[in-house]
Amino acid sequence: MIKPIPISSLKPGVYIHDLKCSWLEHNFLRNSFLVGDEETVRRVRETGVQEILIDIKRGIDPEAVVAVEPPAVEAAPARPEAPQPEAAPAVVVAARKSGSEFERARALKGEANLIVRDMMTDIRLGKQIELEKIEPLVERIVDSIFCEPDALAPLARLKEHDAYTFQHSVSVCALMVAFARTLGLDRPTIREIAIGALLHDVGKAKVPDEILNKPAKLTDAEFDKMKSHVVQSKIILQASPGISQIALDVAAQHHERFDGSGYPNKLRGDEISLYGQMGSIVDVYDAITSNRVYHKGMAPTEALRKLLSWTDGHFKPDMVKAFIRSVGIYPTGALVRLESRRLAVVQSQNDDKPMQPVVKVIFHTAGHYLKPQNIDLRRSQDRIVSHEDFESWQIDPVRWLPQ
Repeated sequence: MIKPIPISSLKPGVYIHDLKCSWLEHNFLRNSFLVGDEETVRRVRETGVQEILIDIKRGIDPEAVVAVEPPAVEAAPARPEAPQPEAAPAVVVAARKSGSEFERARALKGEANLIVRDMMTDIRLGKQIELEKIEPLVERIVDSIFCEPDALAPLARLKEHDAYTFQHSVSVCALMVAFARTLGLDRPTIREIAIGALLHDVGKAKVPDEILNKPAKLTDAEFDKMKSHVVQSKIILQASPGISQIALDVAAQHHERFDGSGYPNKLRGDEISLYGQMGSIVDVYDAITSNRVYHKGMAPTEALRKLLSWTDGHFKPDMVKAFIRSVGIYPTGALVRLESRRLAVVQSQNDDKPMQPVVKVIFHTAGHYLKPQNIDLRRSQDRIVSHEDFESWQIDPVRWLPQ
């Protein structure tokens, strides 16, 4: 939805639809873009425009955060409307929303999706990857995961069907940073892993769209063409100045398998680098939990069970267990059913009790919403009995993401 706002309301997280001035009057690459930080806000204000058009579907609405009541949830016709969180003074609500790590993560996700999309377009046009455009983004992704690991990863898992290729890259990047952090790797190494993860599928820019987006099973010839994206990724990255061996390993080895059944080089065991092993696990996890035109993503908990079942061949058991520790047995942002028949959204992890995260109770399986309530399951007699699907219960996952 497009709406005008005064320039004084501009803040990070807003998506500018139109600067309402000639491109000769500003030094931005385009008239439409996501505002990522205060420096960008300052530069926009220096153009002298008094009003801009924003798209509140692609970014935050800066004028909405001052309201005491959040927007109403669209509930199913036969179901009562979802209750709003407890009211707070308007100033407190505005401060909490505008300055929260969740909002910064949301803006960061939007910016990352646009950068990767534009980069894939450039590669198709024969242009070289410019690391100077990628590195600041990667630094902010790493900072976000270190600052609040439960903010960016759940957001990155949410994808649109027609934008899967580049949104998958952003999700894999966020998950890889969390994974590397769990393994205790140092920040410079994590930074290189994140670059490799963000760029791991750049070779898909060389795969025809009719194969990349085919809503049915690929033929053998089409699958061979699809598999070629790994070699293409390696070629593209090797030609990019400044790419490290760590980043290259992530991209070149993320389809190798521990038993030698992967591609393109059928590497076996420790012939696959640590970073390639990490990439293979994360790439599969994100792929099987994502909704596609031809495939409904499985529940995160079920996906983790699948990864464990594949440790007899595809993946090293210790690596899979470390990955599970990084995302949680019940990942943050997941919908779960409690023994009390209530549905709750996982808000954060308790590292000492991975089966007992902090959850927000929102709904009863009898068919009605409940007053939202945070519960630390370590201190409750209630417990999780299963994972649930947001779509099946007609619950908007974005509405209940950790704040």
